[in-house]
Amino acid sequence: MATHVLENPEVLLDEVGEGLRAGQLVPFVGPGISALGAHAVPLSTAALADFFATKTTLPRRAKGNCWAAAQYIESTRFRDTVTAWMKEAFAQGVLPSAFHRWLAGLPLPLVVDAWYAGEMRTALLAAGREDWAEVQGITRAHIGEDRWFRFYTPGGDPAKAQEAEAATTLLYTPHGGIAPDANFLITDADYVEVLTEIDIQTPIPEEVRHRRTGLGFVFLGCRFDDQLLRTYARQIMKRSSARHYAVLDVETLTRNERRFLEEQNISPIAKPLGEALGQLMG
Repeated sequence: MATHVLENPEVLLDEVGEGLRAGQLVPFVGPGISALGAHAVPLSTAALADFFATKTTLPRRAKGNCWAAAQYIESTRFRDTVTAWMKEAFAQGVLPSAFHRWLAGLPLPLVVDAWYAGEMRTALLAAGREDWAEVQGITRAHIGEDRWFRFYTPGGDPAKAQEAEAATTLLYTPHGGIAPDANFLITDADYVEVLTEIDIQTPIPEEVRHRRTGLGFVFLGCRFDDQLLRTYARQIMKRSSARHYAVLDVETLTRNERRFLEEQNISPIAKPLGEALGQLMG
């Protein structure tokens, strides 16, 4: 890890900028980007857990853990309540940041948005592009639901996998999102079902697996301080290139995060996120 930390962040950011413009890097964007501004919606797992705590009294094991909190709510108040409260949490929306808008202007093969607020979808719509499609992770808790994901057109209509194959840019929202249909993977049970098969990649769309081949990933506005987040990132990156990046505050990394970065050959870029994003757009 020490050798990674010592890499020059300016050099690494230059590599990332070149990789994004060339379509050789997949941006994996988390809520930390939008959290640089003031917004009324939860922009971290802890903030989402706190929102749930305003709606009901949570047991100790569920406090501070949005997935356990959602599971408790589903167990005591049924799935419809979980969905309704998630809709409420993200109802006000989040305007895309300048960086989201910048990414939307690039003909990237694949973009991963790892939160529920939908900023990347909104940015692509605002760019006026019609050459993109979205594939979104969905819960299988609904009666009769036997799919792991759904495809959507820019307008939010259901799409077929073949339409996504033809798109210049594929937006992948593995945890679901408020738009277009309020699909949310959020409870422990949702993720247990996914994780039973994620090692064989079944829950990850084939087109995502195809597009990531040979590409690197750059993680922006993300943390890996939870095993579930590390597992998802690891599986989404599988069979991609051997060179990846993450803009992180290296002083606050947990031991598990450091181990994860080492195992996945992710070079940490030790620079404040806002400065790094500005440099990438410059």
